[in-house]
Amino acid sequence: MELGRVEGTIVSTAKAGRLKGFKLLLVNLVGPDTKPSNNYVVAVDAVGAGEGEVVIVVRGSSARQVDDLANIPTDTSIVAIVDSIEHSGKTVFRKGS
Repeated sequence: MELGRVEGTIVSTAKAGRLKGFKLLLVNLVGPDTKPSNNYVVAVDAVGAGEGEVVIVVRGSSARQVDDLANIPTDTSIVAIVDSIEHSGKTVFRKGS
């Protein structure tokens, strides 16, 4: 699992049939301090994430193990929206702050 920040939406009117109905988001992978890495992935959203939110993404075969995404052709899925991050005994991120 990896941390990322949603930075945009990918619009695609022509896509594989099993991807229809799923939102595709542009995610910038981040460290625990939530600083951007400029390492971007396109992820299928399984949890209703929105722009600016810090999320947890999974890649590879794990991306297809999410309930609604079984048998969906994806390599990266968003599986959680982060509320807070504690690192080295300090809260380094809190949603809405």
